[in-house]
Amino acid sequence: MQNVTLRQASNHGVLRAKCYIWRENPQYPNQVHHRGRSRVQQKRPAPTSHKATAPNQVWSWDITYCSANVRGLYYYLYMIMDVFSRKIVGWEVHDRECGELAAQLLQRTVMREQCFKKPIILHSDNGAPMKSVTLKAKMEELCITGSHSRPRVSNDNPYSESLFRTMKYCPRWPSEGFKCLQAARDWVNGFVDWYNEKHCHSRIGFVTPSQRHRSQDEAILRNRQEVYALAKSKNPHRWSGEVRKWEYVKEVELNPDSPDIECERAA
Repeated sequence: MQNVTLRQASNHGVLRAKCYIWRENPQYPNQVHHRGRSRVQQKRPAPTSHKATAPNQVWSWDITYCSANVRGLYYYLYMIMDVFSRKIVGWEVHDRECGELAAQLLQRTVMREQCFKKPIILHSDNGAPMKSVTLKAKMEELCITGSHSRPRVSNDNPYSESLFRTMKYCPRWPSEGFKCLQAARDWVNGFVDWYNEKHCHSRIGFVTPSQRHRSQDEAILRNRQEVYALAKSKNPHRWSGEVRKWEYVKEVELNPDSPDIECERAA
């Protein structure tokens, strides 16, 4: 190494510093290029985008843990949600997770929604039950197209993840855990009833998922807009600007192609 002294004049005195210059030596590796045994970072492809303009076109599903009051014991909540209406169309709680239980839930959900042999897209992550042979065979039987998140990408299934967050941050969520499997099923049954029938969802114009699933939301929003306009005409001094626009959401995208469009939160 070669020692070099730099002197820089200033108003308050002289600043001295020492810097060391590394000579070019082949034994020192090039710091710009990748080195070591770690895997080189690769660019991930864009996620698959799906668009829904009506109920029962795109479904999102996932499995989440529900803690029991015994340490290390969990129950597994299988939940299917319609992306367009945000309605929970199918759910079950079991003591294990496997593709066979998921296939049974999917078949019961299709029969309940009366959408057999319709082109439905079922989106999920890359868990073992989601990619099981049993579930794939059932999807082919029901004419359902599968869609999966990118490997090692946690935000490609935002609707289900956001729904689980809404559920587990609910004030009634038993933080001490469920006493038994039936207790977990009873609690989830009450939550699903509240979410579908009473919860006014902010992303679909503050209507309930069931109202949107039954195609009642457009008339509700139109009537709400008329009520606001009438109220402003009677008392214009209460509004400093325009009244709120209750617009009908015509389409919902799952993982939109444009990076400028943010994925809508599900709950």
